[in-house]
Amino acid sequence: MSLDTSTQLPAEYETLHTGIALYNAATARIVAANERLESLFGYPTQELRRLSIEQYTANTYKFSEPDFVRRLQVASDGDPQQFLWRIKRSDGELVWVRVHLAQQTVGGREYVLAEIRDLTDHYTASRREMLFWRILRHNLRNETTTIAGRAGEIKTLTDSDDVTAAAETIRSTAMELGGVATSVKEIQQAVLQSETNRSHRQAAAAIRDVVSDIEREYPDAEVTVEERERMWIHVDSAFDHALSHAIENAIVHSEQDRPTVTVAVRASPNTGRVEIRITDTNPVIPDVEVDALDEFADLTSTYHGTGVGLFVMKWCIESLGGELEFEERDPRGNVVRLYLPPKSPSGPR
Repeated sequence: MSLDTSTQLPAEYETLHTGIALYNAATARIVAANERLESLFGYPTQELRRLSIEQYTANTYKFSEPDFVRRLQVASDGDPQQFLWRIKRSDGELVWVRVHLAQQTVGGREYVLAEIRDLTDHYTASRREMLFWRILRHNLRNETTTIAGRAGEIKTLTDSDDVTAAAETIRSTAMELGGVATSVKEIQQAVLQSETNRSHRQAAAAIRDVVSDIEREYPDAEVTVEERERMWIHVDSAFDHALSHAIENAIVHSEQDRPTVTVAVRASPNTGRVEIRITDTNPVIPDVEVDALDEFADLTSTYHGTGVGLFVMKWCIESLGGELEFEERDPRGNVVRLYLPPKSPSGPR
């Protein structure tokens, strides 16, 4: 097989931190590469020209040489390709990369330009993160349920008021800790969900659906929904989680026998965004709780929030391209504002 050794990449490609390879789609061989790609693959360009794709593809990965060749041909026909791949370096190390293939003309000849980014650290971190989510959601929930159950048994087996009070404290604390697992799941969903999972909804209707669920759980609470302006939003379950936490916080922290909460929707006067305003007459949310949401804050053992509900609200709303804001009411109470991008009645744009 004759090797194309005359084609060179433009000098600008040598300044990139991304591996660049120029492929001949007909032979499925690399004809040119930058230094970053040589470092990533562990081979000099001269040797890469002689290697088949199979020789630097991990044989433990489902993606094979025929798959790569097919994508090369599709990209050569003008349809760019992007995919995850696992390469085998010259020293045998396996590396996760993301590949983008696109048609490219160099020196008057048609090639396929491959942009190859090292994803090993990101991929490893993502897998560790998934393991963390699983352990936290499963183990924490199971263990705290066991603790709460045992504490309940202690209450039934003692006549001591002190022991009963202590057992109830253990039980309620365990239940609160178990709730962290649910909050973690909600945050995970907000992080992982994509645009394809979202639906186009009238804001007031989406709010009423959430309120309806809350009213069944808290029948003594009075939650009023006010549609001051008809607005449309593009949301997923993250919206439900954020709004539920905001309303439930207002209910459970109320000092009234019949908690009252108002949820109003309108266009923000300053930006035109959808503003969902949750108001109550409760004690003011402590500054330490709100300040703990600042990811740039220097958190210490004496400076942190006591729960994760506000974090769920923040992460969920931000995952939708929105913003969370807190304000103290005069003379008493709190205002929680959820801001979301406005959408047209006909659908997302």
